[in-house]
Amino acid sequence: MDSTLELCCELIRRPSVTPEDCGCQALMMERLTAIGFSCTPLPFGDVDNFWATHGEKGPILVFAGHTDVVPTGPEEQWHSPPFEPTLKGDTLYGRGTADMKASLAAMVVACEEFVAEHPDHTGRIGFLITSDEEGPATDGTVRVIEHLSAQGEKIDWCLVGEPSSTKTLGDVIKNGRRGSLNATLTVKGVQGHIAYPHLAENPIHRLAPALKSLTDEVWDEGNTFFPPTSMQVSNINGGTGATNVIPGEVEVVFNFRFSTEVTDVELRQRTEAILDSHALDYAIEWSLSGQPFLTPSGELVEAAVASIRTVTGLDTELSTSGGTSDGRFIAPTGAQVVELGPINATIHKLNEEVHAPDLPRLTAIYRGILENLLTAD
Repeated sequence: MDSTLELCCELIRRPSVTPEDCGCQALMMERLTAIGFSCTPLPFGDVDNFWATHGEKGPILVFAGHTDVVPTGPEEQWHSPPFEPTLKGDTLYGRGTADMKASLAAMVVACEEFVAEHPDHTGRIGFLITSDEEGPATDGTVRVIEHLSAQGEKIDWCLVGEPSSTKTLGDVIKNGRRGSLNATLTVKGVQGHIAYPHLAENPIHRLAPALKSLTDEVWDEGNTFFPPTSMQVSNINGGTGATNVIPGEVEVVFNFRFSTEVTDVELRQRTEAILDSHALDYAIEWSLSGQPFLTPSGELVEAAVASIRTVTGLDTELSTSGGTSDGRFIAPTGAQVVELGPINATIHKLNEEVHAPDLPRLTAIYRGILENLLTAD
């Protein structure tokens, strides 16, 4: 069995549903320590994290990722037990195969191969691994970054192993992500009998034109790297359940996925100005999941593009689409950040899978990035 596939299977057997790690990080640290890495566990709360480095000085390339996975869903609907890696033909099934234990295995094996061939490589190699990416993400990467900053440690290049590929390995690199801003809006009215609307005030009716204004608003036009900012309603809740009662309030939950053309502060201000223009009696709670980030060019993008071309023959596409990742905590430190991993078609689904022959190829891509950045010309 290929060494990357074998390690991936060992990781899948550990049922590390967020925030549990179930020994995945211990296994990774054991492999990394054996090739000369200095590994430091960094637990915060109920979350396991670790930081590891190899090399003495110079710029550092950090492999970042997470050992936690999402719940399996109904196990009886899986083709095979979700935490028993199952190879059928060229397809490996199991929870976390694509998101992201294949990447973790490829990172470790790539470093084993690279260090064996280049024991005195230039610069440094790092690992930043958490078990809190699929959950609240409060005691994971963000806390490790705070710890590293307090220690004076600065990341130069960061490769996040999120499954970025769409149709074939390496066809897409995420070189940025949109920001994510959440809002919970409560519009107040006056509850009453539905037959006597003049004695009540229906907050749903008051909300409707304001909500149309929000959904019709053009927040920005996007730019070369980002699509226009999108505002989407995810939940509306109002009423008592009875057909003859005008509700006293209605709650709306919505989200902005925003580009670098607008800030979260501007989005809040413009939203509240629209609500005020409709004279609503409202309260709104905001929460920011992450700022947008972008690595448009530079050594890391060039190293990744070149390695993908060497291994696969593809000219990869740079993209900022999709959801958030822990790259949002790393990019603000000034690091160049890209996300590169296997095909993402089945992530979080039943019968999650990876194409087994892609694992050694992903390892080769990661090793090529190491060679492009950390070996002398």
